Amino acid sequence: MEHYLDNAATTQVCPEAAEAALQAMTEIYGNPSSTHAKGREARKLLDQSRQEVADALGARQASEIVFTSCGSESDNWALLSGAESKKRQGRHIISSLVEHDAIRRSLEVLESRGFSVTRLKPDATGRIMPEMVREALREDTILVSLMMVNNETGAVTDIHAIADVLKKAASPALLHTDAVQAFKKVPFQARSLGADLISISGHKIHAPKGIGALYIKSGVKLKPLIIGGSQESERRAGTEPLPQIAAFAAACRQDAQIKHIQAMKHLAVEKLTALLPEMRYLETEAPHLLNISMPGWRSEVLMNFLESQGIYVSKSSACKQGKRSHVLEALDMRPEVIDGALRIGFSRFTTKEDILALADGLAAARGLAHR
Repeated sequence: MEHYLDNAATTQVCPEAAEAALQAMTEIYGNPSSTHAKGREARKLLDQSRQEVADALGARQASEIVFTSCGSESDNWALLSGAESKKRQGRHIISSLVEHDAIRRSLEVLESRGFSVTRLKPDATGRIMPEMVREALREDTILVSLMMVNNETGAVTDIHAIADVLKKAASPALLHTDAVQAFKKVPFQARSLGADLISISGHKIHAPKGIGALYIKSGVKLKPLIIGGSQESERRAGTEPLPQIAAFAAACRQDAQIKHIQAMKHLAVEKLTALLPEMRYLETEAPHLLNISMPGWRSEVLMNFLESQGIYVSKSSACKQGKRSHVLEALDMRPEVIDGALRIGFSRFTTKEDILALADGLAAARGLAHR
């Protein structure tokens, strides 16, 4: 029996999203840019889906949603085009040491183009505090990019409070947040958050991989990252992937079941701490993510043993592919704690049996080592 607990990396596609994708592939298969009946039918579904994603995000207008291929593309576009759009007003950017690689590498590209970057160090809980941004803010700051929910620790940064910092300072800086791990996990509304740009992704909320979106606040102008046709109101070229988009909208319509997810996280903490007194874990606000560590162990060894039992977890972001976590390093954790870290991700499909299997699996791994 499988026990899938890697939902921060990707989620199982829900039946509603799969059904929506199949219908779009087999029935509503026209090109949304075509002017004949099949094209108009597809355009109607595209417009409806955009509205549903906008509603789920709390945007004021559906036109503020531009579909992309993934969260990484949304992050790249927000940073690269956002910085370029403001470079006449300055070349200073504020971000952090605990961002996703899609942000980190975009920042490196911008530095190669002559921009300067201040990377803030998180507090002991993994959050970036508003006063940190206030202290780093300069007259030439033109972009602030901070993750709302950290993808490795689950730490939640108060983006609304950071928006207030920028507003009170009368800063011209654009505010971007990578909300890939926050969307439909922690409550926020784009219309009141204060961010100019918000990245989200479908496969974190039970939609298929290959679909994401960038919220671009009305009035903010970004040059396209992908050029060619006039799709997405001339903001992103390429025929819209309607099956993925329809599936994304269907996933947005579903109840995220946050209370259930929180209950599963609390149960995991209870069972694991009872069975494994040496285990350490980070107390963070995100309901769907738990970072634990078995100091002195190797994450890969634990993962391999758990996999042999049909239990699936990860050691950090799936994008790291074996490298040590820069996020946990930024929290000044000891090497033996980082090297024994595991990331557990919960979803609406997580069951009590999954949690018990994880606890039993880790206890069994420890028992074998102590023979």
